[in-house]
Amino acid sequence: MIKPLKLKRGDKVAIVSLSWGGAGDKEFRYRYEIGKRRLEEVFGLKVVEMKNSLKGSKYLNENPEARAKDMMDAFRDKEIKAIFSNIGGDDTIRLLPYIDFEVIRNNPKIFMGYSDTTINHFMCYKAGLTSYYGPCILAEFAENVEMNDYTINWIKKVLFSDEMIGEIKGSEYWTSEWLTWDRQENSKIKRKLETEKIGYEILQGKGKVKGKLIGGCIEVLDWLRGTELWPDLKEWENKILFLETSEDKPTPNYIKWYLRTYNALGILDKINGLIIGKPQDEKYYEEYKEKYLKVIRDESKRYDLPIMYNMNFGHTSPMCILPYGVEAEIDCDNKTFKINESGVSDD
Repeated sequence: MIKPLKLKRGDKVAIVSLSWGGAGDKEFRYRYEIGKRRLEEVFGLKVVEMKNSLKGSKYLNENPEARAKDMMDAFRDKEIKAIFSNIGGDDTIRLLPYIDFEVIRNNPKIFMGYSDTTINHFMCYKAGLTSYYGPCILAEFAENVEMNDYTINWIKKVLFSDEMIGEIKGSEYWTSEWLTWDRQENSKIKRKLETEKIGYEILQGKGKVKGKLIGGCIEVLDWLRGTELWPDLKEWENKILFLETSEDKPTPNYIKWYLRTYNALGILDKINGLIIGKPQDEKYYEEYKEKYLKVIRDESKRYDLPIMYNMNFGHTSPMCILPYGVEAEIDCDNKTFKINESGVSDD
């Protein structure tokens, strides 16, 4: 995997809308402007708005090739050092016919987002480029009142430093409170924070395991199966798989069905470990655990597979950043998770 260069203050970053185009809609544009301002003021970055990124949800829904063009043009532009996604959605898979993997491979740079952006991460993965499962503009960068310190710290640690990332400790608080974005006054109301009472849980496993990171939003991953983006079985070998669920909060049975497919594909036999994000609102918190154990332990007989649960990535706030293809380590006995490499390069 190719690691892109680290960011520094003054770098140009491209903003793209690769799925839902709400950043350009009248009722949500203010939120984009908040996120853009934070990029400039908190991180010292220069924002480049790609040609189609703010044309609105109707236009971008009707023109997936325009979204793909923004992604390709951002990778081609030598002055742009990173590409950040505005938001996820549900149809990034429609960009696939318009993607040139050689362009991505030959122009390595930071790419970050989550949720439906899982699709774009697997485009980068196919091209051999490390990308970053982390914050997007309309949500985390435009967080009500101010960005979370935990999120800020992990952006700086992973994207602006070429030192080993090290241990990723859990956040002491979290929120999934939903204050609708179509009411601009809501952006001035700080979301209610819940104290983290449980922390990381080890559902099974002992000792330490290592593996390179791969994964994403479990619902979106299901849309990749059978496409050219789905990795060969050998690509899953010795990996640490990370999974999380979206704001749609799939029922526990869906988790069971997704996992059964991974078992049928032979993936559960190949991986070294599994880390799971905090479910939004902690809905189905216990029920999800039961399904993971039912399929992995009872059905696939992977009694030895370490499973770490309730981590701060994906559809929860605040969040850390997980770099694809970088070595991570689960320590079951001490309930710790760390990344044993830098996320970016210095040359």
